[in-house]
Amino acid sequence: MRRTVLKTLAASLAAACLSLPVQAQNKPVEVEFYYPVAVGGPITKIVDDMVADFEKENPGIKIKPIYAGSYQDSIAKALTALKGGTPPQLAVLLSTDMFTLIDEDAIVPIDSLAKSEEDKKWLGGFYDAFMQNSRTGGHTWGVPFQRSTIVMYYNKDLFKAAGLDPERAPATWDELVEYGKKLTKRDASGNTTQWGIEIPSGGAFAYWLFQALTTPNGAILMNEEGNKTFLDKPEVIEAAEFWHDLSAKHKIMPPGTIDWGTTPKDFLEKKTAIMWTTTGNLTNVRKNADFPFGVAMMPKKKRGGSPTGGGNFYIFKSGTAEQQQAALKFAKWATSPQRAADWSIATGYVAVTPAAWETDKMKKYAQEVPAATVARDQLDVSVAEFSTHENQRVTKVLNDALQAALTGSKTPKQALTDAQRESDRILRSYK
Repeated sequence: MRRTVLKTLAASLAAACLSLPVQAQNKPVEVEFYYPVAVGGPITKIVDDMVADFEKENPGIKIKPIYAGSYQDSIAKALTALKGGTPPQLAVLLSTDMFTLIDEDAIVPIDSLAKSEEDKKWLGGFYDAFMQNSRTGGHTWGVPFQRSTIVMYYNKDLFKAAGLDPERAPATWDELVEYGKKLTKRDASGNTTQWGIEIPSGGAFAYWLFQALTTPNGAILMNEEGNKTFLDKPEVIEAAEFWHDLSAKHKIMPPGTIDWGTTPKDFLEKKTAIMWTTTGNLTNVRKNADFPFGVAMMPKKKRGGSPTGGGNFYIFKSGTAEQQQAALKFAKWATSPQRAADWSIATGYVAVTPAAWETDKMKKYAQEVPAATVARDQLDVSVAEFSTHENQRVTKVLNDALQAALTGSKTPKQALTDAQRESDRILRSYK
């Protein structure tokens, strides 16, 4: 009897030992995924649903989304976690955070992981305008995911009421002023009840909206190496003077600075007839506007154009080889043509590959919502978003200069001359 019990116990132990490697193999690879919530709409639910779909198709991988707040919050939390020894393995952060992440030794080049022919084909399939903020030093460090350009939204009913063609947006700087004067309304006491235009200038994104003025004026703000800026060039100063004059001289834009978050709200409440903001707000406007609206490219001065914007996937160096490959698999899956189309339709961001626009669902969407094609078509004349080493410091210098120019505490020329001097000081060690 005792011998039988021992035999049974031994057999059970042997079976348990044999099963351990199988259980270990079956344990999913876990990937922490930092994701910023920066634009209106039910983005978190969309991301949760996307992760659930991926995990169904890839049961060996567990993606854990961590909603980290704004883009600025997300990069701060990612770097804090890195220094504390618990960074995520994957994150969507601003494409402009690339130099910061490289300098912090936080990320691996995507092309060091994506080595197969299929991987290389995938990396070569994105719009080049988006890749300009993904490449440096001969490597690709991030891949486009939720990307955008700045577009001009306008209220067609207010255009009609002002005697303007509701199917034609202002195409030049001169027309923008002309239209703006017709669209600005004041009551008997002289109080403005409706503004012609709002361009956000408060907070973190002033520099980005500024590029929607400098690009059409033929100015580039930084070099590809991210170690030199050109903030005091005549074309840059002229762009800042024009922005200032929309309010101070032409009286078609609210004075002072305009908050990024309130601009879409003002547009939806008909407090402004035109707004400039990200194409990532398209779905928000479509769902909430109770009036017909149009979407157009940036008005020209010397040329057309906008900066690109938005977030890239980055894979962190601290992940295990398995986690890095799992993160790569998720990034590839999320940017595949069908998924990129789904994401674009759900959010308003630009589908990041030409192949996504060739899917049946995207063709149908483009027919139903022609406004969605404006940002895509603007990619032909779009430029890299402002990005340098010490990016947050240099960007703050530029944002502070723009606020000084717009509030009148400095002339645009003085503000940008001072900003260039400070930028040179910050970037000196990177030259």
